[in-house]
Amino acid sequence: MTDRRGAVATLRRFPVKGLSAEPLARVAVEPGRQIAGDRAFAIENGPSGFDPDAPAKLPKVKFLCLMKNARLARLSTRYDEATGRLEAELDGATALVADLGSEDGRTQAAAWFADFMGDELRGPLKVLPAPGRHTFSDTSKGVLSLINLASVSAIEDFVGTGVDPLRFRGNLDFAGFEPWEELDWVGREIAIGEVRFRVVQRTVRCAATEVDPTTAERDLRIPKTLMQRLGHADCGVYAEALTSGTIAVGDEIRLV
Repeated sequence: MTDRRGAVATLRRFPVKGLSAEPLARVAVEPGRQIAGDRAFAIENGPSGFDPDAPAKLPKVKFLCLMKNARLARLSTRYDEATGRLEAELDGATALVADLGSEDGRTQAAAWFADFMGDELRGPLKVLPAPGRHTFSDTSKGVLSLINLASVSAIEDFVGTGVDPLRFRGNLDFAGFEPWEELDWVGREIAIGEVRFRVVQRTVRCAATEVDPTTAERDLRIPKTLMQRLGHADCGVYAEALTSGTIAVGDEIRLV
């Protein structure tokens, strides 16, 4: 088992929770931290109780998210970290340009999303920046989300059609291992390039994976299919960095 090898196929982060991925060629990681800039903003859907002075993980349904708001997948968004500028395209045309680094810009973005979300609003929208080292991830741990592409291929066999790995919104997709092998890595250490990680948790999939990331259609019942075929709804794992360094597309992955 320890001589098995794989490789990083894709790296990405999601600057705004529920919106588009930002592809990365390489990224620096630190022990106990998520990828810098991942889920750095979230759009509160009605008062959430989030306290920036005592930030804590809240249920994803407190924010706009694909689990509840499939229409978000109709948007193609880009965030420029250097300028704080968020751009959103709808049906191929620029629909929003806002500076998320300013209060006025965040208010502008919230107003646009309020119009776009229509009857899915539960209250006033507010764009929240993550304070300090906080992340609006689905887990309170400072981790990366890893997706085994062989497991995604197995799901394709289950459902009888192609499945875009973006449905799982992972930070890192990897190849070279057997389907579902990653689920047995919990508690184990892995090396990605020269960086060591500990796999800390299996990822339970939610209704966000039902949404086609291109068409915004809720077309595949992936959690239900996993439960029927495997007796659980897990696909992918969370891994915590133990050492500092840089990981890159093409880096070797191996069990330590």
